[in-house]
Amino acid sequence: MNSCRFCWAFVVAVGLLSIVLAARFMVIGTVEASPDGRTEIVVTLAERDLILDEMRSLLEAVQAVIVANNAGDLNTVAVASRLVGRENMDPRSAEFATRLPMDFRKLGMDTHMRFDKVALDAEQIESTEHVYQQLGEITANCVACHRAYRLAVEDAE
Repeated sequence: MNSCRFCWAFVVAVGLLSIVLAARFMVIGTVEASPDGRTEIVVTLAERDLILDEMRSLLEAVQAVIVANNAGDLNTVAVASRLVGRENMDPRSAEFATRLPMDFRKLGMDTHMRFDKVALDAEQIESTEHVYQQLGEITANCVACHRAYRLAVEDAE
């Protein structure tokens, strides 16, 4: 009878430990407090380069959409937006996504989905004013992310 209680206690302890570890790495990510008040996301050098490359791609898409929208070229707005939509996300980012904080991942995914919506709306609604409104919402995500987070390269040991 005592061995059965021990087994159940062991199973419960392992289960709780698994939940804590999953929360630590999947929800919270690898983070530290930053001196400037933001959350510092600790990544490898390669991961940092991949994240920054993705951010540059998003910024390039914003610029391309603005230029095309100014010209009234909604077809190019759609094409530029789709290039950074969900279907074109770098698959390598999924390899380390669990190391990133959940809110950071949500902001990133929301931004990609908003670009998909810009592409769809540019084709269906055909309104340059609507595209500008959507760009305002996208760049609000960018501002929120940069206000809340910074990247730090982990120490190579």
